[in-house]
Amino acid sequence: MVQQLPIAKDAVSEEPARKVRPPVDPSTLAHRDLRTGEWWREIPGFSGIDAATFHDHRWQMKHTITKPEALLEAVRGVASDAFLKDAAEGFRIAPMAVRVSPYLLSLVDWQSPYEDPIRRQFLPLASTRLPDHPKLTFDSLGEQGDAPVPGLTHRYPDKALFLALDTCPVYCRFCTRSYAVGPDQEMVEKVSLKASPKRWEEMLAYVASRPELEDIVISGGDAWNLRADQIRELGNKLLDIPNVRRMRFASKGPAVLPQKLVTDDEWVKALIEVVHRGRSMGKDVMLHTHFNHANEITEITQRGLGRLFEAGVFVRNQTVLQRGVNDTVAAQTMLTRRLAWVNVHPYYVYQHDMVKGTEELRTTVATAESLEKHVRGSAAGFNTPTFVVDAPGGGGKRTVHSYEYYDHVTGISVYTAPSVKPGQVFLYFDPIDLLPEEGRERWADPAEHAKMIAEAAEIAHEAMRST
Repeated sequence: MVQQLPIAKDAVSEEPARKVRPPVDPSTLAHRDLRTGEWWREIPGFSGIDAATFHDHRWQMKHTITKPEALLEAVRGVASDAFLKDAAEGFRIAPMAVRVSPYLLSLVDWQSPYEDPIRRQFLPLASTRLPDHPKLTFDSLGEQGDAPVPGLTHRYPDKALFLALDTCPVYCRFCTRSYAVGPDQEMVEKVSLKASPKRWEEMLAYVASRPELEDIVISGGDAWNLRADQIRELGNKLLDIPNVRRMRFASKGPAVLPQKLVTDDEWVKALIEVVHRGRSMGKDVMLHTHFNHANEITEITQRGLGRLFEAGVFVRNQTVLQRGVNDTVAAQTMLTRRLAWVNVHPYYVYQHDMVKGTEELRTTVATAESLEKHVRGSAAGFNTPTFVVDAPGGGGKRTVHSYEYYDHVTGISVYTAPSVKPGQVFLYFDPIDLLPEEGRERWADPAEHAKMIAEAAEIAHEAMRST
């Protein structure tokens, strides 16, 4: 006889209780409220610019600010003299040159520029500068070490990073390629990755020679700065390589100069043509972009991205986790929801790479872990980003919680990458100023550095041996 298990009474109730959700709190729908109007007129340098002019990509590019003096002059009158002096010195000692679009500058809250999340990303201040962690470098991901030809990184078995150029529509302070992007700075002489047809041919020949390469990321620099004919040339040449099945044009452009999607018809047409040709060949071509804060998404952003959406161009987003920018549950949740509202897929949130000159923007692995727990469940699963550490030294992307060991006192987390570089360990280091006193004291003593690393590596190896 089959034993009958007891069944909860509620499960067989003829009229199960229905839980009715209370009316929605309007504040939870704030992600739909995109900035509109002519807000840029509040900036003295742009007060006389009408909407048609301001939203023309050619005007934006022509008036992109590349010298500290011009940037400071544009905001003189809304920013204090003390702030302007602080910024001028910040520019001098920064690893990245200044390049800021009028659009981006207009989104800064000039009543509170020190706290503003957009200012933090693009305008360095001398007063907020922290000493670099001893383990920071200019190529923390080891991209050059995994480059069989200049500008092409082949790290994952089936994927290569195709660095087509070394310029961008704006320059981010936290750029992981500060070793190459933009002009030389006082603290760094850049590697040259110019948009050279000869260099491209060498890179394309390598891709064609490696049958395992199926996925190509076209980046730089920024694909936004490629001309329409270059988009077609690179896109079609890669599509013509039989083993290439997936391509991604990587660009921060939609976040910093969305006007291009509205008024640069030839560029948009070129991108759409490559996407459609790829689809006709059974190959996937999409755009990967880079929004870090919900304030970067406005009505003009939605209009530009809507043009791509209508044409069937899929867009994914990759965010960089930054202290004071998006390191709170509220900021990450708002960004996730607003991206989804404008039909952009929140894909990754990266732990800030270990690049020099931006220590005040880095935060801890523990912060990323906590944020992921809270953000997950706030939106549909496919619209929830994965929080990752791009393992320093070339280990590739690892989910933030997948470390073999994490010492919260010394801030050392140990990752492995069995399918990328088996047998190696990769270390990420939390900012020293966020460590407990014991950890700060140990890092203050250079003789302790190697000991701390050896301790963390040994505990990680022991944990791996026991599993």
